[in-house]
Amino acid sequence: MANAESNGRSYPPEWPERIRALAAGELTPVPAKRAATVMLLRDARDGSGPEVHMLRRRASMAFASGAYAYPGGGVDPRDDEIHVRWAGPGRAEWAERLGVDESTAQAVVCAAVRETYEEAGVLLAGPEPDTVVADTTGADWEADRAALVAHELSFAEFLDRRGLVLRSDLLGAWTRWITPEFEPRRYDTFFFVAALPAGQRTLVHGDAGERTEADLSVWIRPEDAAAGYDKGEMAMLPPTVATLRTLCDHATAAKALSAAAHRDLTPVLVEARVENGTVVLTWPGHDEFTTHLS
Repeated sequence: MANAESNGRSYPPEWPERIRALAAGELTPVPAKRAATVMLLRDARDGSGPEVHMLRRRASMAFASGAYAYPGGGVDPRDDEIHVRWAGPGRAEWAERLGVDESTAQAVVCAAVRETYEEAGVLLAGPEPDTVVADTTGADWEADRAALVAHELSFAEFLDRRGLVLRSDLLGAWTRWITPEFEPRRYDTFFFVAALPAGQRTLVHGDAGERTEADLSVWIRPEDAAAGYDKGEMAMLPPTVATLRTLCDHATAAKALSAAAHRDLTPVLVEARVENGTVVLTWPGHDEFTTHLS
């Protein structure tokens, strides 16, 4: 069934029916799962500003198929309570910043670092609290990466095996978006920024075979990616577009990281209502996404 069209954008055809059911009290929202995603940045070689690493999700994916996004995914319950080799701000400081309890904060930060490694091959960890791994290529690294993707290895076990320390100080919390209540799959997602560590490189989609969720990866200036969305050339969900536009305000990756400490993490949750038979969707603070569906 084709997607519905509104304001030049496509939306799942089941949205109007689900929204009306929610408004009538006939639909119970499913709980939103905690998740993390990372906007990995590097400075362009020509000095034109930062570039962000984006992945195009496979058409076979149940959630946001074909859309451009950042590396990310859900938290692993194994990461919330157990000891994790850690450097940088501690659990209490991250809990205060993210507005969650300490166990959840640890799981969210672990998810951000783990998913960046799983989906982009970039690891924000090092053998010492002030170092970062210089190279994550090779068969042995790929074997560990595959084990993490398959949930055969927890992130804490991976760090212990490698003698590595998670560098939470290399992350900056940027924003928080929650999937609409009428969606069957819901995520409470924290967006982070991080700079590509010196010596490391992103691993393209073919490096990890079919086990990855993406079929294409690109480094692109936020302005160009946002323009691609505006022209209808790059499919994206509202949180991706909104974060790209905010990244455009920063001249370098370092300046974006510095700005993260002052970013508002009040959750963005779509508001849905029915007016005269028409479904109206609004994203607080993001008027460009206001949508009317019949």
